[in-house]
Amino acid sequence: MIIEFTVGNFLSFRENKALSMEATSITEFKDSTFKVGNYNLLKSAVLYGANSSGKSNFIKAMSTMKRIVITSAEKSSAFKFDIIPFLLNTSTENKPSFFEVVFLIENIRYRYGFEIDNSSIHGEWLFKLESDNEIPLFIREENGIGITEDFQEGVSLESKTRENALFLSVVDQFNGKIAGDIIKWFNGWRTISGLSHDNYRGVTFSLLDNKKSKERLLDFFKDLDLGFEQLKFRKEKFQESFLPNDLPSELLDDIINDLQGKTIARINTVHKKFDESGKQVGFTDFDLREQESSGTNKVIDISGPIFDTLIRGGVLVIDELDAKLHPLMTAAITNLFNSPDYNTNNAQLIFATHDTNLLSYGRFRRDQIYFFEKNKYEASDLYSLIEYKEEGSSKKIRKDRSFEKDYINGRYGAIPFIGNFEELLSNG
Repeated sequence: MIIEFTVGNFLSFRENKALSMEATSITEFKDSTFKVGNYNLLKSAVLYGANSSGKSNFIKAMSTMKRIVITSAEKSSAFKFDIIPFLLNTSTENKPSFFEVVFLIENIRYRYGFEIDNSSIHGEWLFKLESDNEIPLFIREENGIGITEDFQEGVSLESKTRENALFLSVVDQFNGKIAGDIIKWFNGWRTISGLSHDNYRGVTFSLLDNKKSKERLLDFFKDLDLGFEQLKFRKEKFQESFLPNDLPSELLDDIINDLQGKTIARINTVHKKFDESGKQVGFTDFDLREQESSGTNKVIDISGPIFDTLIRGGVLVIDELDAKLHPLMTAAITNLFNSPDYNTNNAQLIFATHDTNLLSYGRFRRDQIYFFEKNKYEASDLYSLIEYKEEGSSKKIRKDRSFEKDYINGRYGAIPFIGNFEELLSNG
């Protein structure tokens, strides 16, 4: 489970900015929290802000940290990380970026992070909480790596750690127990896009191929009322007729060569068929990809990662969750994580959206709602609704406020400045 994630000097984030998944003492929507040891954590967090406010950059920071942790030890000494610092200030453009996450593994709290530029690791640290005291396991600085007696698995591996490899990943390669548990935790942290979702269909296929998870997915699709009666999932030998007709010929040849002789999974939706009098006379199969809406395709594509996270536990981060989806469908997806029936393994969802309806009927606590905006120096900031205090006041926003109305009216900031429409039209 994730407690807090912090990023600094990366893309639009100049200063270190943190998102906390630790629940505050407020009392609304207790189903949206869960207890692990001494921690009361949030099941989800929703990110709001104008276009280019930093929401996607924050999510990219999360996926970047995971990517580096999982892959750094595999790369060559010449590998570059593709790290872009905050470039709009001379004090940050040549300094390393900062990534840190606080999380729980079997009720043990760890804090792990690193500072990194495009070619090397400038700092790295791992701490563990014991009896309310945070103790270091290792600390890496420019002049070397210091290992404590609580991290014996890392001893003698300092010299085997390249300048552009994380020490944690190297220790994992040598079967370090703590390092291995942390790498496994990072593997349970998935970031996906709500815009380009085709790549996730394979996860959905694998769940539909399992009897137990298939029932859960089909029940969810039925609750959403997507218009079809059932799904037909089957595996077939690849045929050229499976491909869309409008593919460029050069791309078509490459795909055919790649898939020839392979078995692929196919999904059809089943719809009722009626005669002129309105009497049902049978059923008709639709090809999911070719004959269903983009919204239906998206729901089925991302349902794989969603239910995989719910079943296994872990953290799912989604950018642009609401794209192509009706607001009620977006709410249904987010409610899965707050449901004690569906979310039995303390899975967590962090997602970015422009769907303000969720502020009215999404059943989100004030500490689950985060706003992003840029200052006059084009640096991103974030703050939760529970932290927000209006100018000249020390009072927090009450839970009975109309959050959606207040947000649209600019009460909490983090909205685009559109200007005067009448003036724009008259100037046109």
